[in-house]
Amino acid sequence: MVEQYFAGDSRTMQERMQAGDLYIADDPNLAADNARGMELADRYGRTWAGDRDEAKRILADLLGAVGEGTDIRPPLFVDYGKYIRIGARTFINFNFTALDVAPITIGDDVQIGPNVQLLTPTHPVEPGPRRDKLEAAQPITIGNNVWIGGGAIILPGVAVGENSVIGAGAVVTKDVPANVVAVGNPARVIRSI
Repeated sequence: MVEQYFAGDSRTMQERMQAGDLYIADDPNLAADNARGMELADRYGRTWAGDRDEAKRILADLLGAVGEGTDIRPPLFVDYGKYIRIGARTFINFNFTALDVAPITIGDDVQIGPNVQLLTPTHPVEPGPRRDKLEAAQPITIGNNVWIGGGAIILPGVAVGENSVIGAGAVVTKDVPANVVAVGNPARVIRSI
């Protein structure tokens, strides 16, 4: 039944996933990548307080890129890790959840409060494809010098422009331009900076 979604498409599930197309969420190769990401994130958390140099090495192995001077407080939760790119001098507080089914790009000098979620996965509305464990994803981009308040949620496909502020607890459902403050659920721009 699932085969109908992939007829004539020779790409791997990983290639489909990264392209934003439907893929099988419980594909064995993706499951192995997911287990690796979760294990490294867990090891990072256990190492961080006692050996910062080793924690930095683990983080560099986990993430696609991490800039100089970036500090991520554990625990950190990822799907894969390797699809996350973080710029220099960025600070990310406790309980950061970054579901990187599609790429997540975080710029330089970004501040992210505790309990923030960046969620790239999407799921079909129709019940059949959901039952077949199909999902897709859209990338998230956070510009330079953005501040995301605690508990904010950034949804699939969203880009936040440089210098903007996302208020605590906001649910960001659409792009936020540069140099604004956005708050609420759904988040809306309340003023320019």
